[in-house]
Amino acid sequence: MSGQLFIVSAPSGAGKSSLVRAWLEQDTGIRLSVSYTTRKPRDGEVNGVHYHFTSRESFITMLERGEFLESAEVYGNFYGTSQTWIEAEMVRGQDVLLEIDWQGAAQVRKLIPTTESIFILPPSMTELRHRLEGRATDSQEVIEKRMASAREEISHAQEADYLIINDQFDKALADLLAIGRARRLRMDVQTARQTLLISGLLQN
Repeated sequence: MSGQLFIVSAPSGAGKSSLVRAWLEQDTGIRLSVSYTTRKPRDGEVNGVHYHFTSRESFITMLERGEFLESAEVYGNFYGTSQTWIEAEMVRGQDVLLEIDWQGAAQVRKLIPTTESIFILPPSMTELRHRLEGRATDSQEVIEKRMASAREEISHAQEADYLIINDQFDKALADLLAIGRARRLRMDVQTARQTLLISGLLQN
């Protein structure tokens, strides 16, 4: 049985990473794909846990070998998802979560049409700026670039299957968890997982 692939996308500052982290903590049935990136680690980030940090040259070599399920350049840095790892996890029935931007999401949906994609929006542009500035991880120049690109990213929200407004964190998290639970209760998934039970119930 194949596992389910989920994608979560959002403009920077919408709270995507915090929501994904909380989702993973409360849902042991899903694993996060760790992306490759050429950007420098932020304080507290661990190689192999938050990202696979690599050089630009190494990334381009992997890209030329066709090792990425999706890849994109964001704010001058490359990001990519290992196709081999994703396929291996899904073949053994493991649900996988990708935390990627709308460009990568579009690439993955073309390759794996059964992907469930989720887009997270902030309640307002004012709140988005407040969150970006509150992180204190980016320069003002970078913040302005993120704000400038936010509307372009938001314009692709309707390409996703689900839309969540991150106004209240607990509610947004509950919505994410509900999507994961609902997917596992689909008839095709349950039929595959509960074959013995169903067969037993149908016996005379």
